Amino acid sequence: MSASLLLRRLLPLLFLVGLGWFLWTKVRPALADFDNPLNPTPRVTVTHNTVLQKVESLGKLELVRYQFKDVVEYKKSTYRFLPDAKVALIVAGNAIGCLDLRKVREQDVVFEGDSVVRVALPPAELCTWQVDHSQSRVYSVENGFFQDAELVDAGYKYAEANVRRAALQSGILAQTEQNAQQILKPMLETMTGRRVVLTKQMQNPLRPAKQ
Repeated sequence: MSASLLLRRLLPLLFLVGLGWFLWTKVRPALADFDNPLNPTPRVTVTHNTVLQKVESLGKLELVRYQFKDVVEYKKSTYRFLPDAKVALIVAGNAIGCLDLRKVREQDVVFEGDSVVRVALPPAELCTWQVDHSQSRVYSVENGFFQDAELVDAGYKYAEANVRRAALQSGILAQTEQNAQQILKPMLETMTGRRVVLTKQMQNPLRPAKQ
């Protein structure tokens, strides 16, 4: 038998072998789950479309953080003849005091001779206050009447508002101003080579009379 005749007879076989291998590589991933039908390999598909909505300039200097831990019992009357719905939460929260340095005006920086500079700082602010959900949890829910999620959400909103109240009552604004003296004063003295005096910004500074 000539070599050319043998090759013509082997070509169909080689083609079938190649086709079989190609189909196997395509079908094999789909058959992988059948190796263990009780615990198939999960497949995750994620689709997203991120849109930039706003660009904002920031100039707030964070100077102190207060952390809180609280047990909140939120009770709500639902129906007249039914017991009150109640949720108990173990809540962790934090609040941050800051100065908005964008509010420093030209007239708030005054040089006195060659050795002193006075800087009038804007009032301290409570920048953020929030519940740390990673450290908080629902302790119990009673008489939710199929509205447990709404009850828990209302409880967390109350807890977040309470973080703000607690921070203000604990003197976070005064602590922010004190930290500004401890942090900004040495930093500005190093930058200017002068003695720095930090004061409070006047809300309505007096304007010099016109000549």
